[in-house]
Amino acid sequence: MCNADVYYNAHMNVLEKVKKLQEERGWSTYKLAYEAGLTQSTLSNMFARGTCPTVDTLEKICEAFGISLSEFFESDEKKAHVSKEELEFLNKYRALTDKEKDAVKSMINALFQK
Repeated sequence: MCNADVYYNAHMNVLEKVKKLQEERGWSTYKLAYEAGLTQSTLSNMFARGTCPTVDTLEKICEAFGISLSEFFESDEKKAHVSKEELEFLNKYRALTDKEKDAVKSMINALFQK
């Protein structure tokens, strides 16, 4: 494979990963743009042109998903298995306000104090 092929494949892997994370959360491009503090046209152009996001843009995308850059690039084999139900719960939790998250933590802690 030539360098151009490696470069192209790396871009597609990043874009595919972003799309996969969007699908897991049921997020539209508009929702991702909103959560990441980016314009919808930035993301739409990135996907339409197949261009790799800048590090700054990818950091904002990762922050919106509640993951670090290292987690983004971590291979699927290294990730702990999370069931679909757990992932759904985690995604809903991440969408809560800080006050709502504190309430959920309090309820869970109360359950384990029995």
